[in-house]
Amino acid sequence: MKTIANFGYDRPFGGKVVVLGGDFRQILPVISKGSQASIVGSTVTSSYLWKYCKVMKLTVNMRLRSASSSASAAEIREFAEWILKVGDGTVDTIDEDETTIEIPSNLLIGQGPDPLLELVNFAYPDLVANLENDLYFQERAILAPTLESVEQVNNYMLSKIPGVEREYLSYERMSGNKHA
Repeated sequence: MKTIANFGYDRPFGGKVVVLGGDFRQILPVISKGSQASIVGSTVTSSYLWKYCKVMKLTVNMRLRSASSSASAAEIREFAEWILKVGDGTVDTIDEDETTIEIPSNLLIGQGPDPLLELVNFAYPDLVANLENDLYFQERAILAPTLESVEQVNNYMLSKIPGVEREYLSYERMSGNKHA
């Protein structure tokens, strides 16, 4: 009798090690018209594959390592600790019956006449002075919930940059090319 070697075909991913990255504190999957049970049931921890997973946690805050000053490191550390408390459900709540938390005032956008200007100034202080600084843009981002919001923020930021605006167009095929 001849024995066939098991190449892991009876295991997920053929027995290969697969690294999945993510944060379980992120928002749940979207299930159109789904009940709470169906949404929770669609998470990775509810999958039949979950028993094959090994959860590993990152333990070094890389942003703290790259902080340019002890003051910015302290600010990053304070925010990191606060956001972990929010994720763990241990942050102080305003009302004991509901999960309502108070966001620290230093994380809120000012109540000026132009909220978008407040947001841009918060995320990109001294924008014009840093236009040539690649690292400045790599370290910052504004997250938006919709493409319309992204377009609004992009247009606003572009309006703050001095110089002549140019629009470049592209074509799917050259005119007169019958074979394209």
